[in-house]
Amino acid sequence: MLVNTSYRNPEIEKKIDNEVGKPFSIKERLILGGVGSPPLEIQSASTSIYNLLSLDNGRNRCNLELRPNGVLLRFRARLDTYTLVIPFYKLVLYKGDFAQYSIYRDNHFVKVKADTKAIQKFFIKILDAKASSIPESL
Repeated sequence: MLVNTSYRNPEIEKKIDNEVGKPFSIKERLILGGVGSPPLEIQSASTSIYNLLSLDNGRNRCNLELRPNGVLLRFRARLDTYTLVIPFYKLVLYKGDFAQYSIYRDNHFVKVKADTKAIQKFFIKILDAKASSIPESL
């Protein structure tokens, strides 16, 4: 689900919370060592996301926020903020060549540069959270 989150909209916030859960509390954030990624440089994206990014002449950057049942990928285009909501069961991560990660949800994808240890540690944190969210009955 790709949504415009520039302005507070209770309906959209409720849909996001239903898909990936409510934000972590401050105590949980401290225990996890943070739930937000460093700024990520976007190297390529799916057509729908690329069309939004091409509206802006600035650097194409995004960030990830970890939620209990998924992640939020946020990026800006002009003066608007867009969020790609990715529940863990739809999240696919690939580590590519040259320190690059690919983040997929259905027909949307973003390829980001992962050239620092902090970024790589955050992706490991996402993979650990995804693994721990799988039900034990499987």
